[in-house]
Amino acid sequence: MNTRSMIFTLYGDYIRHYGNKIWIGSLIRLLNEFGHNDQAVRAAISRMNKQGWVQAEKKGNKSFYFLTDRGAKRMEEAANRIFKLQPEKWDGKWRMLMYTIPEEIRNIRDELRKELVWSGFGTMSNSVWISPNKLEKQVEDLIEKYDIKEYVDFFIASYDGPHDNKRIVDKSWNLEEINIRYKDFITEYSQKYIIAKSNIQKGAMTDAECFVERTKLVHEYRKFLFVDPGLPEELLPEEWLGGHAASLFTEYYRELAEPALQFFESVFQEGNEMKNKDEEYDVMDHPLIL
Repeated sequence: MNTRSMIFTLYGDYIRHYGNKIWIGSLIRLLNEFGHNDQAVRAAISRMNKQGWVQAEKKGNKSFYFLTDRGAKRMEEAANRIFKLQPEKWDGKWRMLMYTIPEEIRNIRDELRKELVWSGFGTMSNSVWISPNKLEKQVEDLIEKYDIKEYVDFFIASYDGPHDNKRIVDKSWNLEEINIRYKDFITEYSQKYIIAKSNIQKGAMTDAECFVERTKLVHEYRKFLFVDPGLPEELLPEEWLGGHAASLFTEYYRELAEPALQFFESVFQEGNEMKNKDEEYDVMDHPLIL
């Protein structure tokens, strides 16, 4: 598993609930559990720092890293999608973004495409991106971020045929391929869940092992953010496995939550000014821990 990607997972699932800041020594200790060495962790966090996701802070001879506003915003957006317990109702409208970005700034065009896929847009045709979800704010932020106002047009529209709305879905996303990935996830993690649940009940699974397993679970499940647009239920096929995968993820996550947190906190407080979490941190307000 990529070190930088794992750091994002740790920030999103743990560190952001504890003030968004962590001592580099604690981060290294946590990632050692997954086989990442000190040098790899330092190189990855340095890269994230240069990319504007985290910022460094010195306290004495210790280096701490905390999420920037950009990083915190991305973590919040990802968490809202990963831990969404109920699908949103569709308002019947399509959001359409069209652009003609010049070749001389094609690097911006490439970055914009990645951001649109992340947000859940699909490609209806060349340079025409579409989504049934309310992504007006995300589009506004992207236009401002890349300074591309003169190159884009954005519409909120209804589809009047001659086909039905699911025809638009079929043209813009490969749901069959996404469903296969969900099936593979369910097959693998159903078995892991049964084994882990039994081991936890028998006391045969350590807090550290639960931490590793919960982090791997989130790390694997969050990959669906890059492929699943999160379509409203009205636009999904009848045999859609996304809901089944979400239920499995939720149950497995809850099973691992408490012992995993105990291990994280034991490492976190070694080098961080850990306050009383019940008063200062919102970790127990997590929708899957309640």
